[in-house]
Amino acid sequence: MDIQIKKGVLDACVLYALKGGESYGYKILSDLKDIIDISESTLYPILKRLEAGGALKTYSREFNGRLRRYYTLTASGESKLEEYRRDFESVILIYKKIFGEGI
Repeated sequence: MDIQIKKGVLDACVLYALKGGESYGYKILSDLKDIIDISESTLYPILKRLEAGGALKTYSREFNGRLRRYYTLTASGESKLEEYRRDFESVILIYKKIFGEGI
């Protein structure tokens, strides 16, 4: 898969995983395992980039004696997820015109 397309897909998947509420890294990986194959080494840079872009906010809380970082979708992140949905709908239409309705 083209790296630029995959980047958008991964970002959309992470935002989608957080649509239901706050979560943490391992849980996000677990929630996405049936959707897309993503590793920890891929996930954390995505989370950091989305946070830097204002799509996520984070906080830390103790869990079993360790600090766990939680991620929450912001209003900007919800808008970004909707933007990805519209973009993918456009891409699907293009692919259908190229490859036919059976895709």
